[in-house]
Amino acid sequence: MARTPTALLSPADQERRRALRVMKGVALGALLFMAIVFVFAFAFQQQVPWLAYVRAAAEGGMVGALADWFAVTALFRHPLGIPIPHTAIIPNRKDEIGRNLGEFVETEFLRGDVVRTKLEDTAIAARLGEWLAEPVHAQRVGAEASVMASGVLTALSDDDVQSLIEDLAREHLIAPEWGPPLGEWLSRIVDAGAHHGAVDLGVDSIATWLENNHAAFTGLVSRRLPSWVPGIAHRLVDDTVYNEAVKFVHAVQADPRHPARAAIDAYLARLSDNLQHDPATIGRFEDAKSAVFDSPRVRELAAEAWNTAKAGLLSSLADPESGLRRRMASALAEIGQRLSTDEALQRRVDGYVTDAAVFLVDRYRHDIASIITDTVEKWDADETTEKIELMVGRDLQYIRLNGTFVGALAGLVIFSIAHAFLG
Repeated sequence: MARTPTALLSPADQERRRALRVMKGVALGALLFMAIVFVFAFAFQQQVPWLAYVRAAAEGGMVGALADWFAVTALFRHPLGIPIPHTAIIPNRKDEIGRNLGEFVETEFLRGDVVRTKLEDTAIAARLGEWLAEPVHAQRVGAEASVMASGVLTALSDDDVQSLIEDLAREHLIAPEWGPPLGEWLSRIVDAGAHHGAVDLGVDSIATWLENNHAAFTGLVSRRLPSWVPGIAHRLVDDTVYNEAVKFVHAVQADPRHPARAAIDAYLARLSDNLQHDPATIGRFEDAKSAVFDSPRVRELAAEAWNTAKAGLLSSLADPESGLRRRMASALAEIGQRLSTDEALQRRVDGYVTDAAVFLVDRYRHDIASIITDTVEKWDADETTEKIELMVGRDLQYIRLNGTFVGALAGLVIFSIAHAFLG
């Protein structure tokens, strides 16, 4: 199996590789130590009888070390490169291991009852509220949301959005008839007398203008008089017209039942009825609407509306001191404060989150677990083996050490028993 060059490994993997090499050296050293002890004891056990026990222990230690070396090595590769059956288990059964792992996660972890039990024991809303109630955290969430929103706005195609706005405006604002709904709305206003305030405002505005613009009446009528009329008559006519206009407006102001007010009421009533029922009036109104909102103008309005809204939003989202960002952070902090103190709200939110999580797990647990299976299938066998060996290989070397010591102890015990009973 080709090993990944050290330069391509992460610092953590490089450290694991060094630790693995050290432990392999220690385990190999224990085997060599047992071999040296065995050779020495075997050579001198005739002269020194008790060395037979040492030989038996060393012999058992070598057997245990070799057996566990074989077992550990067989997980990752063929021992000594010999294709012995049931060795190199991980590279040969990588896909099966991935499927089994995915199935294990799906059946044991991604179950509705497991997820529900875990979430019901977790005060999700309370913890979220306590965290979000901190102004710093609320500002952080607002900042992240602003970055995401800015990214979405920037990624959107201006032409597509403008076309969407244009289509929506045409479908919901321009295509429907305005006359009947507007006539019905105006009829309700007239019946309720809600237009009287507007009439009062208009009359008051006219009265104010008349008081401040007496000079505007100079020559308004007198310039149309014959030239032989004396100048004093000109001024008298203009003043008379102005005074009559002022008196008329004051009369309308003072009398709620003035004929002018009644005439306005009657006109608005006729207009509301015609807008609802007179085809000619409706047609003229629709023609005027179409003239105002012709196709190029709608396109221009859609483009202007989108560009203005987009520029304003991007500017506000980018500025931490903008009103939008401050209100967003304030709203998030208020939500957090309420979540951390309102137990009824906590129960509702926890219930919503739990139900949603259980629904997603029950519906999509196979798809979620398949991520493990699909990912493992895409891994290179040699690279996968090396990664797993770096993760657990150091601990597996302790098995070799334990096998050496346990084998030595077992060899000593077996030899002692056999010598004691068999002589």
